Amino acid sequence: MGQRDPAGDVLWATASVGQPPAPVTASRLLGIDPGTLDVDAAYTPPTNSTVEAVHGIDVDDERNTLGVTNTRNNSVSVYIQKTGRHLATRPYVHHSREVVLDEKRDVVWAGAFGEGALVAFDSRTFRDIRHVPVEGSGPTGLTLNEWTGAVYAADFTNDRTIEIPPGSGTPRLIPAGDAPRSIALSADGRTAYPADQAAGAVSVVDVHRGTVARSAATGEGAKSVAVDPCTGRVLVANRLAGSLSVVDPRAGTVVESVTTDAYPNHVRVSDDSTVYVVDKTGSGPSGEGGLTRIRFSPQSSHAPRPAC
Repeated sequence: MGQRDPAGDVLWATASVGQPPAPVTASRLLGIDPGTLDVDAAYTPPTNSTVEAVHGIDVDDERNTLGVTNTRNNSVSVYIQKTGRHLATRPYVHHSREVVLDEKRDVVWAGAFGEGALVAFDSRTFRDIRHVPVEGSGPTGLTLNEWTGAVYAADFTNDRTIEIPPGSGTPRLIPAGDAPRSIALSADGRTAYPADQAAGAVSVVDVHRGTVARSAATGEGAKSVAVDPCTGRVLVANRLAGSLSVVDPRAGTVVESVTTDAYPNHVRVSDDSTVYVVDKTGSGPSGEGGLTRIRFSPQSSHAPRPAC
């Protein structure tokens, strides 16, 4: 998985080699130059009884840190961006998948898929803040409303969006499509976009009303979703279709489709609308995947470029 550094200086990604039930043999945190796509920094996670294999990732530029999930180790860790120094590991996050760092409130949020819960801890002291169980759930994708502090998770098990309101330990459950794997928010936080893996689609969810307003078929295995901050268009990586879909959320239609490398697994959009797609082809010398950069033409009628 990859995450764009909001400052625009580094594209951070994680790499782990080893498919279950085999153990992970290698894992690294990678700092990538967004212009050249060269790897400028490579940090190796600690090894205790096993490699602390990194998976999900998010950045906190105010604290110069990286938050990562160690899915196979059931934990969440925090690192220094500049040096790669390991600061702390928060254990007992069963099958942790994605993580979001709330810079304004100094909170690290993570989803515990194996437990059916969302957990939060202080990014300064690493002390627990909140543990929110959602009975029978399977939270996978995770996103944050930076304005309010509300957290949203895709409930892969029950076809729902889980909302944790600011300061609340009581989840609000909103419908989604079939097997949502990832989730993103509109810039104003009023609309959520779960990528519905089983349906091969993205849902457009009215957060206030708690309803699915519409959906758009994107391609088989819709796995990851992001929102272009300039255009409001929704980008969906379709893992089994090997494509990236550009969706107009107001119309609920795919306006452009781009063929990617095999098994696109994650998509992120930078502040200047550059799109980055991480794939899991396993074509690298040690079984690594690849990274593709996509820039849509400013003249394209499908992808207008208003000033941000």
